[in-house]
Amino acid sequence: MAASPVKPSQVPPEPRRSVEGRSRAPRFPTARGRFTWRCESRIIPDGRMLVSRRGLGLFLAMGFIWGIPYLLIKVAVGALTPATLVFLRTAIGALIILPFAVPSLRAGGIRALARRWPWLLLYTLAEIAIPWWLLSDAEIRLPSSLSGLLVATMPIVMAVLAALTRIETFSWRRGAGLGLGMAGVAVLLGPGLAGGDWGAILEVGVVVIGYAVGPLIIARKLSDLKSLDVVAATLLATAVAYLPVALVQAPRQWPGLEVAGSVLILGVVCTGLAFLCFFALIGEVGPTRSSLFIYLNPAVAVVLGVALLHEPFSILTVAGFVLVLAGSALAARRPPADARAAAPAA
Repeated sequence: MAASPVKPSQVPPEPRRSVEGRSRAPRFPTARGRFTWRCESRIIPDGRMLVSRRGLGLFLAMGFIWGIPYLLIKVAVGALTPATLVFLRTAIGALIILPFAVPSLRAGGIRALARRWPWLLLYTLAEIAIPWWLLSDAEIRLPSSLSGLLVATMPIVMAVLAALTRIETFSWRRGAGLGLGMAGVAVLLGPGLAGGDWGAILEVGVVVIGYAVGPLIIARKLSDLKSLDVVAATLLATAVAYLPVALVQAPRQWPGLEVAGSVLILGVVCTGLAFLCFFALIGEVGPTRSSLFIYLNPAVAVVLGVALLHEPFSILTVAGFVLVLAGSALAARRPPADARAAAPAA
């Protein structure tokens, strides 16, 4: 997956119920004003939501879009340095996101961001600037499929950090999830799968911690800021920071079509359009359900890595995949007390 740059609690609220039983999506700013994504998901009598075809399409799209970066990064770092790749990806993504954020930024968003600049900077470092460089550097030596599977442990780390910071309680389910996830990682790092490069594995570990810390910063310090404002600011700041290094390390001759295509897809699809689709998915099914697509990302990473790059695949890969996803699902599940506390008033 790519970054998880926006915590669900910071993005638009759960769709509201109407008299007819349909949920209505919140409005999102665009360069031409404001518009509403219509939500077709229906609330049935027992309280469950039947997801619309559009919601299902967005869900599957996000599962694929944030599952392919590992393959694309692996291809791109064959000809570009990690710093150059991070600059190109964030610069392209910022160019796509900024037009949608301009109305909000003009209406006071810039002042709001400026007042929180220390926390915004910390979030940028934890969620994008450092992890994206480390992940790119690690994939020079690690298979893309292994990187995707290791990053899939992020919900487990987030659950532990949420408990340590007393945002949520640590239940037996989360303890079981932590155990399963650690067992899955042990299987994945077994003989022959990790390639013996523990420095690269450590880099991915730092990526996972950064991806888990970022949403906690959003939840504790930046939850009242607009999602698009935060995304636009973090992408732009990262691009500006990496620009000098990218210029120095730029290749003398631009790489072939394969690398150029990978960079373009990373910036346009996996960064810029991905965030817009993510916000549309939230408007369709709500923030809680919208985050479930992350369990599709490692499957996409493994399939693409094995099929297109001929990366190693064995029964241990399958076992590690199942253990990591089962552990992540248990760790990400809220205890009943937390669920009741988070439930909106009737």
